[in-house]
Amino acid sequence: MGFYNVENLFDTENDPEINDEEFLPEGRNKWNEEKYLNKLANISRTLGGMQLDIVGISEVENRKVLQDLVMHNNLRAQQYQIVHFDSKDYRGIDVALLYKPAVFRPFSTAMLPIFDPEEPQFLTRDILLVKGLVGSDTLTVFVNHWPSRRGGKEDKRLLAAKVLRQAVDSLQALNPEANIVCVGDFNDDPTNKSLKKILRAGGNPEKLETGDLFNPGWKIFKQGYGTGVYNGVWNMFDQVIISQSLLNISSGKIDYVPSSFIIFAPEWMQVQEGPDKGAPYRNFSYGAYQNGYSDHYPVFIQLKIRNE
Repeated sequence: MGFYNVENLFDTENDPEINDEEFLPEGRNKWNEEKYLNKLANISRTLGGMQLDIVGISEVENRKVLQDLVMHNNLRAQQYQIVHFDSKDYRGIDVALLYKPAVFRPFSTAMLPIFDPEEPQFLTRDILLVKGLVGSDTLTVFVNHWPSRRGGKEDKRLLAAKVLRQAVDSLQALNPEANIVCVGDFNDDPTNKSLKKILRAGGNPEKLETGDLFNPGWKIFKQGYGTGVYNGVWNMFDQVIISQSLLNISSGKIDYVPSSFIIFAPEWMQVQEGPDKGAPYRNFSYGAYQNGYSDHYPVFIQLKIRNE
């Protein structure tokens, strides 16, 4: 299972309830049907290349673009189903979960709002919670897209981390061996306070305390790799974080495959030349349309189901 920030998957229709003006035919990006179809083709190619059973998605405008995505010829055979809710994000972008019902069978969904009582006008993406069955065991997935770094919003990411940590605590209070996976664009690296201190996601399984989470991407990030680059510096904002129960082969029927964390970055998704060589090949670069993919590389891990 994994996660992909698809970067501004908007349709071409005006929605007066959200700020989608730059992604309209008359908007700054001249976002027309051809560009929209190109975007669907590129994102579906990426998802089709990963062949994931469960994948969290961020930066989608609405359910329609998700339906167009999963029905694209590149993805139709995967038979993905959708979990999506509209959030109150000021840009109108949401998170969602795509899943194959033959593998994952959701039975409970919810949205966890990130609300700051000291700044009630601040609107961002809710955290999506989906509980489902994998085999005969329960797996809880949280899909995140925490507030961006634009304008210096560390306090908002710390707030998001607290909301997620409280939800994890609630699950673990009911069942200390609950199988939990947190995926998303956290807009922070594994070593930042929001993830390391608040969420309590560590990179060394042998040093985790009771209730701590394990971040499989930590080691790779420390080696200098990332999922996006800004001003020449690589960040790993896109992560898959799991509960220790998935490391303990005696606690349940779902296991994390050791060292299976992957940044999916085939050559065709990379900038091929110039100062940005190796960076994600995005749809717009320096204001010019590139017919690319996203400014993020997707990530995934492998989970295996043990025989009953």
